Amino acid sequence: MEKNTANKTTTLSPGKKSNDLDKDFLLALGNDITSVREKNDLITLFKSRIKSKFYFTHIIVTLVDPKDETYTPFLLDNDGSPIREHPRYAEMVATHFSLKDAFITKVLAAHEPVSFILEPIMDLPGMAPFLRVNYEKGVREILMTKLTKAGKTMGFIHVYSDRLDSFTTAFRNVMKNIAPLLSSAVSNIIKNEEILQKEKEKTFLLEFTSAIAQVRTKEELNWVIQNAIHNIDPTYHFIIARINPETQLLNTYIHDLDSQVFKHRMSSNPEKKLRMQVAKLLHNTENTAIDGLQNRILNSGIPQLFNVKREITRGVQSNYVSIWQLLHTENFVGIRLRNAAVNQGILFLNIEQINVELLIGLAAQISIALANILAEEKVRTKQAEQSFLLDFSKDITHIRNREELKSAIFRVLDKIMHTKLAMIRIIHEDGIQMPVFMNDPSLFENGKGSFEKMAAAAVTVKEAYNMEVLASQEGVVFNVEEELKKGNDYARLWKTTGLKNMYALPMRVGNINTGTIWLLANKLSPLLLKGICAQISIAIANIIASEKLLTYKKQLEEENDYLREQIKIIYNFSEIIGNSANMKEVYRLMRLVADTDTTVLVLGETGTGKELIARAIHGASQRKNKLMVKVNCAALPTHLIESELFGHEKGAFTGAIDRRIGKFELAQNSTIFLDEIGELPLESQAKILRVIQEKELERLGGKQTIKVNVRLIAATNRDLESEVKAGRFRADLYFRLNVFPVLLPPLRDRKEDIEALLHFFINKYSRTTGRKIKKVAASVLHQLRSYSWPGNVRELEHLIERNILLSTDGVLDTIEIPKTTASDQSQEAALMNRSLEDVERSYILQTLKRCGGKISGAGGAAEILQVPGNTLHSKIKKLQIRKSEYFD
Repeated sequence: MEKNTANKTTTLSPGKKSNDLDKDFLLALGNDITSVREKNDLITLFKSRIKSKFYFTHIIVTLVDPKDETYTPFLLDNDGSPIREHPRYAEMVATHFSLKDAFITKVLAAHEPVSFILEPIMDLPGMAPFLRVNYEKGVREILMTKLTKAGKTMGFIHVYSDRLDSFTTAFRNVMKNIAPLLSSAVSNIIKNEEILQKEKEKTFLLEFTSAIAQVRTKEELNWVIQNAIHNIDPTYHFIIARINPETQLLNTYIHDLDSQVFKHRMSSNPEKKLRMQVAKLLHNTENTAIDGLQNRILNSGIPQLFNVKREITRGVQSNYVSIWQLLHTENFVGIRLRNAAVNQGILFLNIEQINVELLIGLAAQISIALANILAEEKVRTKQAEQSFLLDFSKDITHIRNREELKSAIFRVLDKIMHTKLAMIRIIHEDGIQMPVFMNDPSLFENGKGSFEKMAAAAVTVKEAYNMEVLASQEGVVFNVEEELKKGNDYARLWKTTGLKNMYALPMRVGNINTGTIWLLANKLSPLLLKGICAQISIAIANIIASEKLLTYKKQLEEENDYLREQIKIIYNFSEIIGNSANMKEVYRLMRLVADTDTTVLVLGETGTGKELIARAIHGASQRKNKLMVKVNCAALPTHLIESELFGHEKGAFTGAIDRRIGKFELAQNSTIFLDEIGELPLESQAKILRVIQEKELERLGGKQTIKVNVRLIAATNRDLESEVKAGRFRADLYFRLNVFPVLLPPLRDRKEDIEALLHFFINKYSRTTGRKIKKVAASVLHQLRSYSWPGNVRELEHLIERNILLSTDGVLDTIEIPKTTASDQSQEAALMNRSLEDVERSYILQTLKRCGGKISGAGGAAEILQVPGNTLHSKIKKLQIRKSEYFD
């Protein structure tokens, strides 16, 4: 019942003296209130000042939460409160009371302090439960005063008394007068606590940052996080779920649900059973990141608060919701762990409220530490695998027969990869059949009959599985369940092992397929798998070679002699070194075209020997008795190209003091070789086209038409089709030149010829330098074959010459392979060994040369490069391109 006190009188004496006393009291009280900064100060003030004038038992302050429309205890009188011993005291302190109950709505409607006698109202429907709790501990009346800020209610002062006459008019007036001051004091306390809390959070994050900076292992990370979380609140627990980068599934990485604190809290027998259930969920199979819970966390940049019951009602099936439910957690927080814009996992905490800044700071530090640990674990794993592969490589080099190899393979698969060999098939000499080389029948104990039948069946390279594996670069992983759905017989056999995946890899020696290896497992390391497969491939190749060596030695020698004779007799291209399949195709084309007058276009990268091919074609032609005339189009100054090719009359231009015969006339009844024809400007291309079509020319400055009988061989390292499309090469000239193209393979595509070239150049430069090379280490050939050769045969030749000069003991035991190359023709091989700035500089320089040094305007380099002239000037300056490099 609300109490009416309009006629009540103050306990202070009446008259002027009383008013002065009231003013002095209020003034002193106001001064004290304005100095309040902490909760305890406000309680002390009430006890020392107000309680000395008025009677009451205790006082509390509650604060309003406008979001929830509730109010909750903020400041408690721990010493004076009689309800501290009440069984429901802890519940009352933690409860959020509704602002809509009948009791508080009357307080909100009042413009001054209002008191209530508890007995008549405490059990009415909708009343706050703290009324009865206080009544049960002797409280009989309550005085409620609103605290307001900016016209809005921010909280209430609850004054309790065990009497029914404590709240006099004077008391009410005092409370009314000091209410604004108390509102300010409470605001100051809140602000002060916020400042202190932020400082505390900063200190916490600094200490956490310092601690986590020392973390190097998964276990250390767990300990540091556990320590930090328990320092905030010992009842808090965490789980970190990590995203598997391969499967994009979540699995538990670390947690503190097995810590001593947790075990102590759950030490009773029922709790032990619960703990086992939690452990089972933690170590359950991986969880998808798209399950209605994890995806919401991973897609949000801020912490997310979840209610366990609400998530279960929504049908969320996440293991982590189930864990918190088992632990009787009402709410929990999830925040993503993200590093370098990549989600790494999720941090789960069983906390009721979100402190966004603190959690984001915590997650950021954990994310960095997690990334570092994972990177370090990856490095350690890779190092261990590499170390193992090195040891395996050393062991396998001593193997000389199949039984030793079988024992070594079975041992390494069992010890390191925890699996067994399903099958190794090798490609027969006919290139079609694939007989079984090795297998482990014990793997298929449950499908023995099917295995023996399938192993005995004839298999070829055209079988679907083998075709797919042999065509792959890194091998193929066949999922057993998916293959079963296709109705494949092999998959039914695989299923009997209980393993999930069949790993199939091509065995190669160099770039040649030699067979396939098949391994059944749930999961295998790609690095180990690839490394072991490579070593086994080499070992098998060596064993097979050893087995055949004695039988075929004499036959191979005879075939080798015969082959050499055939090269001399059939091809007659003795200057050209190489017997690879690619070069045989070149020889075939040369033989077909050599004795005709057909125009030949020799294509190939820099250093592939285009001039050598041209000389060989000329040497095998009917014009071989006359000198072949060579013209390097790239070396001709732009203003002298026509004079060099077609000749000039006396006085044709300044400096033409006599008549000069051009290269086409000089090659009359012979062959002219136009090297780097792609570098010719468009004006010169038109005149060459006329010579090819009409077989006639005019000297520069002359009027006489001269008939010529010349066989044309052109060469270029440019893609003329692309040049035609770009408008830098005439289409009609291209079609005239491209009558019989001969494409020279780059050295990286004919690595089987490197050994022959190596010995050829060693013999050549041993004679010219006077330094005889007695021995070449096997590692040298391996080095040469592993390099990309952007400069092709020319680069190889110069490299051999340089290393012969560097050799002092007659042994070529190493080759100094260059890290970068000087040439740059923008081919794939050159780009592999050069920086972007080098490529850009070289390309701009080539374009400037083609344009005769002209930068801007029509026909200038800027026009071809499709950039503004000023931009090109800046580029030239930045790349330090000197005028002398492109302008003669």
